[in-house]
Amino acid sequence: MTLILNKDSAVLQGAFLQADKLCHPSSLSCIHKSDWSRVESPILQALREISGQDEGGGYSNLKAPTWKKKIVCAVWLKLLCSEAEEDVEASWRENPFFSLQNSLPDVNHVVLLELVKSAAAVHYFTSFLLHLPRPWMCTELERLVEHVRSNPTREDDVCFFLEVWWELWKGQDGFNTKEDNSIELMFADQFARLSSKSSSMSPQAAKRLKLDSPDLTNTDVLYILFNALKDISGHLTSPELCFKALCISLDALHTSFLIDQEVVLPAKEKLNILCKVISARGKNEKLSPTVIQEAQRDLHASLSPSQFRASRIKLTEALQIITELVKFCEDGGLLKVNDGLNPASFQLEQSVQRVLTRLNEAESPEAVAAKEALRGLLTSLSLPDMESSPETGLQVTSTIISHRLEEHEDFAALFASETSWALCDERWMSCLEKNPAAFQQHNTLISLSSTLMSKLQRESSDISRCRKLMKIIADVFSGLSLEDKNKSLAAMLRLSSSGFFSHSTPSAVADGFEQELNMAFNCMIQGGGGASASQGNLTTAVSLVARVAFQNPEATLRSCCHSAVFNRGAFSLMAKILQQLPGLRSQRGGKGGDEGGDTGSGSSLLCRCLQGIIGNKSLSAGERQQLLKFLGLLMAPDVVNEEEKKIQSFLTPQEVVNTFVLPNLSAAGRSTIDGELSLQLLHAALSVDVQEAAPSPHWVLDCSPFPLLYVLAQLHHQTLRCWEQPPEGTYLCSMDTKELLVSVLTKLGQVVGAEVALAPSSWSRPLFWLYNKMEGLDWTVRFHLKPVWGQHFKNEVPASLLAVCELPEQEWSGLDLPQYGQGTGLLAWMECCSISDSLQSIMLSHLSLDQNKTDHMSMFSKGLLVALTQTLPWCSVSQWTRLLKVLKELITSNRLNVPFSLEYVDYLPLLDLRQFSYELRLSVLLLRVFQLLCGSSCSDWLSASGWAHVSRLYAHAVREMINSVKAKLACPSPAALTTSAPKAPPSRCLNPSPISVRAPKMYEDPLKESQMEEEVDTAPSQEVLFVLSQFFCHVQHIQVMMPGGQCEPLFLCSLEILSHYEAIMAAFPDSCSSLESDNTRHFFSTITDNLENQEMKAVLQQKIAQLVSTAA
Repeated sequence: MTLILNKDSAVLQGAFLQADKLCHPSSLSCIHKSDWSRVESPILQALREISGQDEGGGYSNLKAPTWKKKIVCAVWLKLLCSEAEEDVEASWRENPFFSLQNSLPDVNHVVLLELVKSAAAVHYFTSFLLHLPRPWMCTELERLVEHVRSNPTREDDVCFFLEVWWELWKGQDGFNTKEDNSIELMFADQFARLSSKSSSMSPQAAKRLKLDSPDLTNTDVLYILFNALKDISGHLTSPELCFKALCISLDALHTSFLIDQEVVLPAKEKLNILCKVISARGKNEKLSPTVIQEAQRDLHASLSPSQFRASRIKLTEALQIITELVKFCEDGGLLKVNDGLNPASFQLEQSVQRVLTRLNEAESPEAVAAKEALRGLLTSLSLPDMESSPETGLQVTSTIISHRLEEHEDFAALFASETSWALCDERWMSCLEKNPAAFQQHNTLISLSSTLMSKLQRESSDISRCRKLMKIIADVFSGLSLEDKNKSLAAMLRLSSSGFFSHSTPSAVADGFEQELNMAFNCMIQGGGGASASQGNLTTAVSLVARVAFQNPEATLRSCCHSAVFNRGAFSLMAKILQQLPGLRSQRGGKGGDEGGDTGSGSSLLCRCLQGIIGNKSLSAGERQQLLKFLGLLMAPDVVNEEEKKIQSFLTPQEVVNTFVLPNLSAAGRSTIDGELSLQLLHAALSVDVQEAAPSPHWVLDCSPFPLLYVLAQLHHQTLRCWEQPPEGTYLCSMDTKELLVSVLTKLGQVVGAEVALAPSSWSRPLFWLYNKMEGLDWTVRFHLKPVWGQHFKNEVPASLLAVCELPEQEWSGLDLPQYGQGTGLLAWMECCSISDSLQSIMLSHLSLDQNKTDHMSMFSKGLLVALTQTLPWCSVSQWTRLLKVLKELITSNRLNVPFSLEYVDYLPLLDLRQFSYELRLSVLLLRVFQLLCGSSCSDWLSASGWAHVSRLYAHAVREMINSVKAKLACPSPAALTTSAPKAPPSRCLNPSPISVRAPKMYEDPLKESQMEEEVDTAPSQEVLFVLSQFFCHVQHIQVMMPGGQCEPLFLCSLEILSHYEAIMAAFPDSCSSLESDNTRHFFSTITDNLENQEMKAVLQQKIAQLVSTAA
């Protein structure tokens, strides 16, 4: 940086040259302090001209402070360069100030110091001092002290010294920019350059060098200043100077000796001090940012540890100097306050109180004497108490906020919390409107919100102002980071779950918010924010919801819940939004939103909103699924927010269980959520901890686990009555829900059982309570709770079971149950097989059956048929699947005898059906079961829904058999395997076999017959077609027997069989001749003629008509 000479430089040069002439016959390089008054006029006049200073002392030129700093810097460097006798050739290249300082005549330190004093440039002089190394600083301070002490020492010299002292303590102006500091940095660089040259010179050159080298051990600024004060104390001739000297020395003592860290005062206390200082200046003092900033700097310097720590002077010496100074002022009558409170006297009072507070524990003689002197000083001051008005506080605070002065954020928080200032609507509102960024802090925003709430609750509140203020607050909230938004949302919930809209809020204000709320959610829903919403859209949606949620959390959550349940696909977006706003889940307490609570106790605000949204509405299947998925997503653990931070789930599983499951299951039939949805929610909650090991104790223990197990066991017991007509006002768990119920019961039992196993003695009472409660329920329920019982109880089964199954007595015991009399052992055995895979394995391995005795086998087969008939209607799909496995095991192991009869053919085709023995016999067995079930003795067991259920189970079994048969089908090969097969006699039945080997035609040539025999196709496709035809006949037979004959699952099953039949005919063209396909179509059509439902009959016959052979 190089300073360019211009008009201002020429003016300054002329002024200094004129001043140099005024010194004649001497010069400015030899001037004494007493001569300054003769030469100062042209220099000061030039400064005023350059700075544009008006008569009132203000500056019209914005660059005036910079010019004043440049002049001080140029004069000081001129002095240093002269002393160092710097080479001009080097200086013009290395010194940015060369052009300016070279235009000035030679000067000495008197010119520099008097210029600083006269031009009120102490601040700039001190800023240069602070950029010097400590030894050089001390050297310059000693020159200053020497100058002040030199004759004549006037009042302005002492004031100059005290100002430099205090500016040093205030330190660098924290509001300076890098550009402002550039001159100080250049000055420090030039000073370092000159000092380094002086230290590297030869001894001969050093003799010519006049730049004094500092004493490197002299680094104690305090020592210099306190001793200088002691020396010039006799020149303190006015109360104001005494107050100033005492105040500065006491604050220096306080910050250098008595504190190690900054004394932090609340913003309100700081404001009180600032207001008193400003008020003490008088009403004529204009309240400007500069005045407030200087008062802040003074206060900060008084409360912060000084950078200048003592090394040569001790605390006792400093105390003694202050004590002597107090005595001198008292003796001179300089401690009287004649014109009331003034800034100096008020600041002195503050300084004395601070030092006395810190000296309370000091017991040295000097400390004791100092305390007595200071207490006497306080007494002599006897300043009147002064309270600043709210208007003054508001004005000072507004100025600090508007001009971003020191600690403006703390004052913004104070501004927001002072409700008395809010009464001054114009100024208060204006400050908020112009400085919204200053209030973007969590605590400040909450204080501002509390102020708005108090305004809304007043009867005389101005609606337009309140709406305006609410918008300002919402805008401030929108500018917060996501983390601070969540903190603010949580704080708002603690204030009120309704936010700004309590019962006393004017309706006009509430209407405006309703419009904003509806618009926010309409934008999100219409924007297609489903599961595939982009991150940008999600961030925008989160901001929109957070903004309205801060104004009214409850209304916003209600809208979220409504969208999640009733807007198709919106549940995913709503869950993602709420997962980003955990601040809305912080409230876990009572209805008013004013109570905190445990995470598992009570119901959260979201849960209450969901309950209110659902109300007494009857949810559709889609809405139920959306509700279920919505809550499931909110319970998902370890969600990552948009700031890449892991956050807790929005809802805890125990909240969901306590809110939506326990009340609804215990009040079944009267709740807004049916039992099936409650079970689905419980299942979802229990599945939350699958991804990671659940902590101990498990959250389930906060949800009354043993009563919950009992309620679930009761529901399981009620499935035995599921085909009965339930009494009005009661709820019977449907068979469709049984699967879910068993899963929940088992999972919950495992969780509770694990906790019981950790501390068995702690759970003995509830364990026995639950076990005793099971006595009134079906005996099978206890097996689902086996993980809970552990080794505490034996397996209790009907006594009749022990007659057909050899079970160890140490683990099993019999129960005398009225409904399980003699001959019901196989019924109990079948029920045990359906409960679980492990129990099924035990039953099969311990079955008591002598296969060598024909009568035993016959009785077992008949008994099992009856038991299966009794068990089937009350089986869930998983139970039925287990029973099918049992039947397969029994059939394949030849323990169950099921003769295959030709009910639909007169003669068995010459096919190898051994590999389909199991499927054919199982199909016949199921036919026999349904013949019993549809018979007169059992036809009144089931309701219409019961018949629909057993038909679904039968259709499930048929599909399993079809899959088993298809798995055995050989893939078609290009070269068909041809073998000779015995000829079948011609069929004489009215309904011929749908599949048969090709019968030889009568009276044909024997040679031709021989060739035909060689071409007979014995590929397994013929056997598969035959088995499928048997399945079709059985299904049709059962469908005809079914009450009403309109069983849709069996109708669909028949269509599926026909489709497979057609596909196999197409894949294996030689498996069926044209004649055989004609016979098959005729035969199938004849069977379907027995159906009562004409629509089903027409569809089946249309499908049968498509069974055309493609054989050549």
